[in-house]
Amino acid sequence: MSSDFEGYEQDFAVLTAEITSKISRVPRLPPDEKKQMVANVEKQLEEAKELLEQMDLEVREIPPQSRGMYSNRMRSYKQEMGKLETDFKRSRIAYSDEVRNELLGDDGNSSENQLIKLREERAHLLDNTERLERSSRRLEAGYQIAVETEQIGQEMLENLSHDREKIQRARERLRETDANLGKSSRVLTGMLRRLM
Repeated sequence: MSSDFEGYEQDFAVLTAEITSKISRVPRLPPDEKKQMVANVEKQLEEAKELLEQMDLEVREIPPQSRGMYSNRMRSYKQEMGKLETDFKRSRIAYSDEVRNELLGDDGNSSENQLIKLREERAHLLDNTERLERSSRRLEAGYQIAVETEQIGQEMLENLSHDREKIQRARERLRETDANLGKSSRVLTGMLRRLM
């Protein structure tokens, strides 16, 4: 199992390195190449998400006592994935040819108001992205709590099962003791009758 996880880890590392390299080149590309590069990065981001899902499934198969280390690694990979997505969104906004053309128009003229509006929209978009990331982290924390609660519940059920077995054994011993006391009582009664 851990070999599968490590294989996915290696694939994820290679893929994220490629994505990082491409993201840094996006703003400087001419429009046609930029469009192709953006589509390529989007596809690779999807592949990275699928790898994370596979890794997550592998971690869930690990026994609870050994799961902690892998869970920490998964948290780190998910944070890295979130950072990649944020960087990608920013690279598309920054120096965007489409936005620049809308702003400047074909003749290259622009007004101060349009520049201010663009900056506000960009700031608003980045703000929303950060909010989404915070929500995602909260959801992840909630999921972790749910998993831990489930583990605690399983342990409690196992403990209750052991206690039940102990109680049943104690009942059996009580029945045997009761039966032995009954036999002893009959023997003593017989002996008293003979003496009398």
